[in-house]
Amino acid sequence: MENLLVKPELGGGYCNSLTQYSRFLTREVNIGDIALGGHNPIRIQSMTTTDTMNTLATVEQTIRMVESGSEYVRITAPSIKEAENLANIKKELRYRGYNVPLIADIHFTPNAAEMAARIVEKVRVNPGNYADKKKFENIEYTQDAYNAELSRIYKKFIPLVKICKEYGTAMRIGTNHGSLSDRIMSHYGDTPRGMVESAMEFIRMCEDQNYFNLVISMKASNTQVMVQAYRLLVETMVKEGMNYPLHLGVTEAGDGEDGRIKSAVGIGTLLEDGLGDTIRVSLTEDPEFEAPVAKALADRYVFRGRESDIVSQKMDNTSSILHTPSTIKTYSPYAYSRRVTAPVQHIGGHHHPVVMIDVSKENLKDPYFLSAVGYNYSAGLDKYNLADQACDLAYLGDKLPSFSFPGNLKQIYNYNTWLNLKDKNNCHPLFTLDEYNKTSVKDEYLNFIAVDAQQFNTSTFEHSTNVVLILETSANHGMAEQRAFFIALQQRNIQVPVIIKRTYQDINADNLMLYAATDIGALFTDGFGDGIWIDAADKNLALINVISFGILQATRTRISKTEYISCPSCGRTLFDLQETTQLIRSRTDHLKGLKIGIMGCIVNGPGEMADADYGYVGTGPDKITLYRGQEVVKKNVNTAFALDELIDIIKGDGNWVEKG
Repeated sequence: MENLLVKPELGGGYCNSLTQYSRFLTREVNIGDIALGGHNPIRIQSMTTTDTMNTLATVEQTIRMVESGSEYVRITAPSIKEAENLANIKKELRYRGYNVPLIADIHFTPNAAEMAARIVEKVRVNPGNYADKKKFENIEYTQDAYNAELSRIYKKFIPLVKICKEYGTAMRIGTNHGSLSDRIMSHYGDTPRGMVESAMEFIRMCEDQNYFNLVISMKASNTQVMVQAYRLLVETMVKEGMNYPLHLGVTEAGDGEDGRIKSAVGIGTLLEDGLGDTIRVSLTEDPEFEAPVAKALADRYVFRGRESDIVSQKMDNTSSILHTPSTIKTYSPYAYSRRVTAPVQHIGGHHHPVVMIDVSKENLKDPYFLSAVGYNYSAGLDKYNLADQACDLAYLGDKLPSFSFPGNLKQIYNYNTWLNLKDKNNCHPLFTLDEYNKTSVKDEYLNFIAVDAQQFNTSTFEHSTNVVLILETSANHGMAEQRAFFIALQQRNIQVPVIIKRTYQDINADNLMLYAATDIGALFTDGFGDGIWIDAADKNLALINVISFGILQATRTRISKTEYISCPSCGRTLFDLQETTQLIRSRTDHLKGLKIGIMGCIVNGPGEMADADYGYVGTGPDKITLYRGQEVVKKNVNTAFALDELIDIIKGDGNWVEKG
């Protein structure tokens, strides 16, 4: 079967359009009875956490996963004995009436992959460690040595390709940031470009054998790296006449709110660009909890293509720009760079993005409600203690408080209310665009203007000073509409700071978390935005505050807490990952800015920890190896003492502070 290519329309090289939703059309790949790519729906999958040798436990967990929404189920096969047992698992599932396609997860062992490819519907290989070397050494490869190593890998890999062709088995070539081979690292470093080239080498080998039944992934725990790598992959594939379907995922996203927000930022950003054919949300929770999260992300795009808002038609002022997105040179989608702005007070410039929250519906006679947004009031001392996640701006609308607000929490009022305030200290106006243009009375220091991305004229702001825009949208594909606004500002070198506002109604708390992380996180990932305002009137302040800071943390634009890079557990895991993660979190969650990797086995660490500052990795029964970055500090520490030892290492590096 020839490689069917549908070239994208104008879109800057990695997507069909920057201004309207258009799904990138990939070739169709058959995985059992459920086809992937092409015009098929975005598929949902997850991975078992049981011991693969425990047939009944794996079967029962697989059934729970299928019933929660998984359309494919991945099972680890670290050695040939697990690969062989996939036949028993598959037989029992079929006997019980479950025809879900199975995917074997392979890392280091070609013989296990070759066995599994004869049994299951798909195998996943990581080019960073499949027949390649990852010794964490700094080795300089000459071009001849590089080519010789590639030739050796080809000979090791081709037997698997031939088996997949013979049995009709699909293959995922899954590159992971942090597990690139020394050979790739020597030429490209630990970069998105290195991730892409690692996969492309294996794709080219497959095509050399006329094997095209491929799915590709570019996973990372760093959402910026992950998004950049997928985009570079698509651009590279198109240049080489390829359009293989994409498996999207953020590795080691963690658990709870953090895991969901981080996954939504990475996966959602790409879905907004029309990329992605299957999703796996990696949570440090039981796998049946993953599929509903992935489905909630994917369901937003079921009708998106039919309704796609053509932003350019609504923006006469920028039509020449928006009709030709491939000519846009204002920012790079392949490398993070924050949009240049002229700071106004503490907003914009080099200041971290601010968080703005609507408190107008709260009891403004009670200062204790501010604890939900990070300001804990002490009546005895008549003062506020600030939490790490204390919001920066409070919108009060037309309501006036009967108590004194914290000095570093700016109060924002509608213009007419602000105008009549007797004491305007630390209080600032929010204008409509019409109000701002008509009045001569403005704040000396800081003015906010609410702007709808559908109806704007950038020339209005060319000579504005002391102005911050509140950028709103009601479009179905609002992210693209707001992105077009930022592009127009950059095109004219207008450096006014912008707070991104999104309004959500009639959705539950889980979907609010996922939708906001997608819509707003996608813009911050591309360097757009100087602040965030999530407007969800029926949700409590604490939830909105947590989501706001969580999005900034996940996009790495404002670090307000410890970050945990935690794998989702699988049959290789050597300890209770969920319990251990919570234990480590309970003793280290005050170490703001540190990144701690918690990996269930040596396969997922240290490579999968990527850019973690410290690592806690299972290396055998009741044995833990501790890392500083990707450097082993202590090997084979008894589990009972491992956390204390990790804390001692952090203390020895001068990175420990006592809890307040």
